[in-house]
Amino acid sequence: MSTTNPDPPSPAGARPLPEPTRRPWATGLALFAGVVMLVTGVLAALAGIAALLDDDVYVGVQGYVYAFDLTGWGWIHLILGVLVAAAGAGVLAGQLWARGIGILLASLSLIANFLFLPYSPWWSILIIALDVAVIWALSVYRTEGARG
Repeated sequence: MSTTNPDPPSPAGARPLPEPTRRPWATGLALFAGVVMLVTGVLAALAGIAALLDDDVYVGVQGYVYAFDLTGWGWIHLILGVLVAAAGAGVLAGQLWARGIGILLASLSLIANFLFLPYSPWWSILIIALDVAVIWALSVYRTEGARG
């Protein structure tokens, strides 16, 4: 019975290559998604604070099916923004849980901004586009050991 050695013989005095080390920091698409989540989360929180402090910041909409008081929208954007920024920090730190939570929160942010379109259309469209990019980036990103 012959046994095969998977490692080729190394020249005398040669050092073995170091094992690849896992880096806890995000790279590539995860880095993109984490940074975008961090920035859009902070901006959403600031937009929420603006709505809480002054109802006249946004245009009021009459007869809108999904109309909330602007104070309600302020709380929604503030809470969602803080959660999105926290998940973005988790993605940047390489936390596996942050990827799934990031997809969920970016989806909620997309829905919230779709419902917020009449109040701030250009801003909502921009955030919707960024949320789609984040969802895509977190969905296709594979960790170093993943195969398939």
